[in-house]
Amino acid sequence: MTEVSNETRFLHAIEMGLGAWQWGDRVIWAYGQEYTDKEIRESFDVSLNLGVRFVDTAEIYGSGYSERLLGRFLKEIDQPILVATKFFPWPWKFTKGFIPRALKGSLERLGLDAVDLYQIHWPAVTMSPETLMEGMVECVKRGWTRTVGVSNFGQKNMLRAYSTLAQHGIPLASNQVHYSLLNREVEKNGTLARCKELGIRLIAYSPLEKGLLTGKYSLETPPPGVRAGTQTMELLKKLPPVIKLLTEIGQNHGGKSAGQVSLNWLICKGALPIPGAKNAKQAEQNAGGAGWKLSEEEVEKLDEATDSIREYSTE
Repeated sequence: MTEVSNETRFLHAIEMGLGAWQWGDRVIWAYGQEYTDKEIRESFDVSLNLGVRFVDTAEIYGSGYSERLLGRFLKEIDQPILVATKFFPWPWKFTKGFIPRALKGSLERLGLDAVDLYQIHWPAVTMSPETLMEGMVECVKRGWTRTVGVSNFGQKNMLRAYSTLAQHGIPLASNQVHYSLLNREVEKNGTLARCKELGIRLIAYSPLEKGLLTGKYSLETPPPGVRAGTQTMELLKKLPPVIKLLTEIGQNHGGKSAGQVSLNWLICKGALPIPGAKNAKQAEQNAGGAGWKLSEEEVEKLDEATDSIREYSTE
């Protein structure tokens, strides 16, 4: 593994983060119906009190409302928080100048002079990885971000981003990807291993598969709204033995829940999970996934139980 740079060392010291995708999202998460700002604030406070000090948001979450909400919370606390946000490269964004311009807007919504991590949300059809990174270099030069990351980048694009930044003496801090017991694509195609090799922190979003790995959903009681798609229903058919194993393993660790074991599995894999939380109870559950470790044998059992959950392609 490449030695971790001083700039990115803080990311490698974090076991658990808090994802703010749900904050203000009405389409997928039913913000305003199932929960409000009050519940979000409670989840934020509980996370902080339990040692979770890394919050990941994006300009597109809640059409900017997630950033505004986080900015409001930050003004009302006196504890240090590490903040990450993302640039959304679509539509009609053709030049690197759009990136510092977008970060300036994010900083205004957050009420900050700089963020700890700024990420490209997705590879762009209008800009190459090299052009995107040139825009990120400008953000670093202006002092608006401490580190640079990407999100949803496969190995090829990630390496192009890494190389471009390296020419400017800037490390690629992270790659945020979909990773969970039910989606092990980055493990199977070598992206996780390459991240470890290059000292890039792999951040895992949707680590609980939108609640499926907590055990609260079944074929009879699927998730509400758009979350109950065809793929979700297929996963629910295969889920009972996985939840059973997660529960059994949790009992060996003082009664940890299925969700907490799922999060700890990711930590043991070397990833940084960023589960979302819509209320205080969820935040408390999520925080309980850190601060302890599964045994190698338990990790292997979970690997075997989920190896055939879905088919995986390789890059």
